[in-house]
Amino acid sequence: MVSADVVRTVVGVIGNVISLILFLSPVPTFVRIWKKGSVEQYSPAPYLATLANCMVWALYGMPMVHPHSILVVTINGSAIFIELSYIILFLIYASDKKQRLKVLLILLVELVLMALLVLTVLILAHTYERRSLIVGIVCILCNIMMYASPLAVMKLVITTKSVEFMPFCLSLFSFANGLAWFSFALIRFDIFLTIPNGLGLLFGSGQLILYATYYKNTKRLLAERKARQVSLTEVVSDGDEPKKIGSTTQNGSAPHHGT
Repeated sequence: MVSADVVRTVVGVIGNVISLILFLSPVPTFVRIWKKGSVEQYSPAPYLATLANCMVWALYGMPMVHPHSILVVTINGSAIFIELSYIILFLIYASDKKQRLKVLLILLVELVLMALLVLTVLILAHTYERRSLIVGIVCILCNIMMYASPLAVMKLVITTKSVEFMPFCLSLFSFANGLAWFSFALIRFDIFLTIPNGLGLLFGSGQLILYATYYKNTKRLLAERKARQVSLTEVVSDGDEPKKIGSTTQNGSAPHHGT
């Protein structure tokens, strides 16, 4: 018979793969930033928040804090490297010096607070239970703050009755990620992993329900928008036609209208 530890390890590995896909999902955004040489209107806030969250969870999974949680360390350790890469690219291509300075200051504050947490846990807490309790509470608080993002997206979907700005694949992987880590936490019960991933599973389910609810309406809205754009283009073209027939530039070519 397969032991609970083996099942937990398999589920944890699956969770690592799904989480890695989620952490790599912003890559196309940064490829676009690299090609354009500008961060445009993108915000660094999600990457700074994710970095802080992953640093705390990596500490939680360390053997001296919460033994038998190496799979928590592997994914969050990888995510720290990924998020730092995003932030460095943001700093390179941010044209606003004030914005760049702000990002650097926030990053510095996060690193200082993380160092203080590590020192507090290792010096003042002398048992696994106390260390897990301190770091676990901080982890839950960080996760709750991060859930503002999916809540904002879900509110937008309900308001607009459109899932245009809530990609299906991202919602699906968010659900799968919550399911994998919630199961991982239940096999060898861990309250600090159960609470945030239970919430993640709940929000992931909510996103999929909203997607199923508003998918057809989104297709209708997009079709109507496309039809309006086509109609507008035809009206503009018809309005410009008389001007193009009767006038030419000095070199004999038709003048340009519009941008």
